[in-house]
Amino acid sequence: MKHFLTFALLALLVTSCNNELQFEEKSYSKKSSVPCSADCPHVDIKIPVAKNVPIVADSINKKIFAVMKEIVFVGEKPFPSTDYNGLTSAFIQSYEEIQKKEPSEKIGWEAEITGRITYQSDNILNIGLKSYAFTGGAHGYGGERSLIFDPETGKNIPNDKLFKDVPAFEAFAEKKFRKTYNISEGKPLNESGFMFEDEKFTLPQTFFFTDKGFLLYYNVYEIASYADGAKQVLIPYSEMEPYLAVK
Repeated sequence: MKHFLTFALLALLVTSCNNELQFEEKSYSKKSSVPCSADCPHVDIKIPVAKNVPIVADSINKKIFAVMKEIVFVGEKPFPSTDYNGLTSAFIQSYEEIQKKEPSEKIGWEAEITGRITYQSDNILNIGLKSYAFTGGAHGYGGERSLIFDPETGKNIPNDKLFKDVPAFEAFAEKKFRKTYNISEGKPLNESGFMFEDEKFTLPQTFFFTDKGFLLYYNVYEIASYADGAKQVLIPYSEMEPYLAVK
């Protein structure tokens, strides 16, 4: 009887674990077959793939892939790829087609994207995508993307749904921004080297939930020059209590 109970408890534990949303890191890489020097064109992707809860996992994985297609593309619109192998192949194929037309142009294309879980709780799943790509020009381009999900449904939570009152949070965030970058109240923001449109403070396009607090993340070029890099404002969760609609 004792052995039966032990077996039953173990079976229940395994079943419970199998029904929990889990992630597996997967990698996808592709290099050009065109003869090249040390810097051969390549694309490398590392991404957490959701599993175990089919509907939820499928929703999360589809959203991540859709954003990846926005990051890895050359031209006016994303590649018509349906999976990561197709996406990496399309990037390299674009390079090789250009090389056929312009064989003298030996540009070392590259794209590197790494996805990671930045925060996870009962109500929030935050996945960050860090990317860098170079397809010619003075320098490459990169940045951070944040995807925030409801872990129960797998649905993406858009930025405007993160806050109870967006205008109220924006006013509060400006005060935190000024304090972070030592800009006194009433002083024009752009006098400190920023590039806010019409000198008006705006929230970033990217937010992260982190273990240390709620992060406002301005990517390169969003409010400052390439040389100045990304800008960040970290706000403790205790101060976010009146503003966050999801916690």
